[in-house]
Amino acid sequence: MTTSPTSVGTVRALARLYPFARAALPRLILGTIASLLSNVVALAIPQVLRGLVDGPLSTGDSSLVVPIVLVVVVLGVSEALLFALRRVFALIPTTHVEAGMRNAFYAKLQDLPVSFHDRWASGQLLSRMMSDLGLIRRWLAFGIILLIVNVVTVVLGLIFLVSISWVLGLIFVVCSAPLWIFSYKFESKYSEISRRSQDQSGDLATAVEESVHGIRVLKAFGRGRHALANFATQADELRQTEIAKAKAIGGIWLWIVVVPDVTFAIGLFAGVALAVNGQLTVGQLVAFFATATVLRFPVDSIGFLLSMTFDARTATDRYFEVMDSVNTVVDPESPQAITTPQGRLVFENVHFRYQDAPDGQRDLLNGIDLTIEPGETMAIVGLTGSGKTTLTALATRLYDVTGGRITLDGVDVRDLSRDQLRTHISMAFEDATLFSDSVRANVLMGRPDAGDAELEKALAIAQADFVHELPQGLDTTIGEEGLSLSGGQRQRLALARAVAADPEVLVLDDPLSALDVDTEALVEEALRRVLASTTALVVAHRPSTVALADRVALLENGRVTAVGTHHELLASSDHYRYVISSLDPEGNALEGEVTR
Repeated sequence: MTTSPTSVGTVRALARLYPFARAALPRLILGTIASLLSNVVALAIPQVLRGLVDGPLSTGDSSLVVPIVLVVVVLGVSEALLFALRRVFALIPTTHVEAGMRNAFYAKLQDLPVSFHDRWASGQLLSRMMSDLGLIRRWLAFGIILLIVNVVTVVLGLIFLVSISWVLGLIFVVCSAPLWIFSYKFESKYSEISRRSQDQSGDLATAVEESVHGIRVLKAFGRGRHALANFATQADELRQTEIAKAKAIGGIWLWIVVVPDVTFAIGLFAGVALAVNGQLTVGQLVAFFATATVLRFPVDSIGFLLSMTFDARTATDRYFEVMDSVNTVVDPESPQAITTPQGRLVFENVHFRYQDAPDGQRDLLNGIDLTIEPGETMAIVGLTGSGKTTLTALATRLYDVTGGRITLDGVDVRDLSRDQLRTHISMAFEDATLFSDSVRANVLMGRPDAGDAELEKALAIAQADFVHELPQGLDTTIGEEGLSLSGGQRQRLALARAVAADPEVLVLDDPLSALDVDTEALVEEALRRVLASTTALVVAHRPSTVALADRVALLENGRVTAVGTHHELLASSDHYRYVISSLDPEGNALEGEVTR
């Protein structure tokens, strides 16, 4: 059969699995050989039956019947053992292939920058890691082996058929032509439907995940029915695609079932005529149709093996869409090192814009110049959308600057390895994310080798002593995303995590927003002791947070328009006074207190 461009693409796509499957290849080859020998043994049985019919049964010599029957029994047992051996060889190695691909996928996700995760739905990533890799494993363990073995078996079977009777063999070859033609056309149609089905499955997984994570919001606003309606619409779209997929498979199965049956009927009529005319013995006729019967499963399997292969090709394409994603935030080829860490952080003409920003739109950060001296606490204030959070994310290379540079102790942060950079700088985010792990593991995430003394110190600074009242204390497992804790408790643990890392530079993106006034005051008092010797960049959404800072930088339209102490900016900047008064009702009181 001539190979279509689509099938060439399928072969090329599936060949990309080779690096992962290379270690398992010897055992997969042994499994293929065992399966092929099993089918060869099955093809040999009709030839023994031909000798039985044309020999002892036709001559009446019963002495040879038992030995020939024993040969058939031995061949049958051998076929079964070889078939089982194929499973032994193939199943375990392919689970290792799946595990290796899944680990590589997870490592890639961890390595890719935040900008990648901003664009990709988590359900799509989850479906690629789980269902797509499971499909690829099944194809390697079952689909590819049977596809190769059954094609070879059909070819060998046709040779046997032609050797018994070239007339009947020719009939089988000619009558099977429609099957191969339809299989050729089936590929492109099914590949498109298969891809759509798998993408829709990923979208549905995203919908489920978002609903589960947002269950409190859905219940609070009574939007459960609305979410269900949206989910039902997506589920129905997937159902319609699966129906189209089933129709495509059913179409090829129609040909797979009808063509062999029609071929059998024509062959039987012709075979009987040849036997009556003496051109074919009864034993040959029996052997011919016994061989054709053995070929029935290899021929019938074409449909589901082709659909499995195209599903595997789609799964492979989806897997490598992620693996081929370019990481723009990478380690330098020759990383530099900071020999005497001090914590001097400098922004030099820093520009930043998101990848999907429209052409002609100004940069979100449009020429930031800012210096934070060692041990100094710098507060960043500005109206919503001024770029405060983005500025903090650039320091740790969650994103890379699109212009200018950021230096830490005179070294461009892009010239440091990411691991080294993140030992010098740690962050606490406003949206405190915790992991389903123990309190100890969550707090010591940035410094897992720290002892109990450092852990307790960090907890004390963050006023997170409540952890000792949890059922297992520091070993209590926090629920998924820490939702078993209050918002203030999560923020305090996130702050403790940043402090426990003991960095030279501490970046705080309004980490106290969920705290009550009394707790906030205690945390701020403890933070003052920490920040006395640590360089800090603090995004302030409350005037009380501004009070922690030695100096304040005012961010306006992507630029730093003023830098000074809180008192200086209140006296010199109308926009700063407006920003401070808009942050929190206590801002007016603070402004009045300072200016008196």
